[in-house]
Amino acid sequence: MNSANNAAVVVGVDGSESALRAVRLAATEAARRHRPLRVVHGFIWPLLHVPVSPAPDAPPGGGLRHRAEELIEAAVREAEATVPGLSISGEIIDGEAAAVLVGESPTAALIVLGDRGLGGFSALVVGSVAVQVAAYADCPVLVARGTQRPDEPVLVAVDGSDGSRRAADFAAETAVSLGVPLVALHAYRHPGSSGPGDMQPLVYDEAKLHGEQERMLTGWLTGLTEDHRGLRLTCRVVHGRPGSVLAEASRSAQLAVVGGRGRGEVTGLLLGSVSQSMLHHAQCPVVVVRAPQ
Repeated sequence: MNSANNAAVVVGVDGSESALRAVRLAATEAARRHRPLRVVHGFIWPLLHVPVSPAPDAPPGGGLRHRAEELIEAAVREAEATVPGLSISGEIIDGEAAAVLVGESPTAALIVLGDRGLGGFSALVVGSVAVQVAAYADCPVLVARGTQRPDEPVLVAVDGSDGSRRAADFAAETAVSLGVPLVALHAYRHPGSSGPGDMQPLVYDEAKLHGEQERMLTGWLTGLTEDHRGLRLTCRVVHGRPGSVLAEASRSAQLAVVGGRGRGEVTGLLLGSVSQSMLHHAQCPVVVVRAPQ
């Protein structure tokens, strides 16, 4: 996470309603963090050798470049209306949207984007740009999806991995800043369980196993309340598939935070199955916090 004082919150826009929701959320985040807001639009047409200026006989204000300028101006106005007085800048950057946002991430405090843009297929729950940026960005990525619930707690998925510890730190800092509790949730499955039914093997003592998982969660979070003064922490252990358990819990959260890849994930994956599941199914905005590669 970039902690430089001048590191901006960066939001990607494409003219979609999803992007405007992201702008509003990004403006609020920038104000809370005392950061400037940077609005960017990935302008892919020059890479495709498509003319971007108006045709010689076209009326004034035509052309793809002018349209991109209008997108930026509209997004900046939306941010100004959301948080008056916020320091806001806008820029058109030649390149594909995901590549542009990933390129911004090394010097950004946070990347914010919508869950599905103008190019998204209606059947997809989350757009490919959101997944790509969450997988490759060098800073936390906030995807504006679901419902914002300002009075509800922050939710974080914890599994003992380095990624989940970084996610817990991010979530704790956010919860304290917002003045709401943090719910640390650990979902577990029985050893050896598999298959659609995820049936419990009879040889396991459920109460004993649940107690062991609770002790593990407590150990993983040791020091979190000391590191984040004023943190109100609640720990929950639930048996079930992590993605499904977290998605259900997100119905009563204002923000869900997950690590980029958890314990037991395939090492070569840039984005773990739980984080991908949350990007597709969470009922509130989601932050993906990746561990350094």
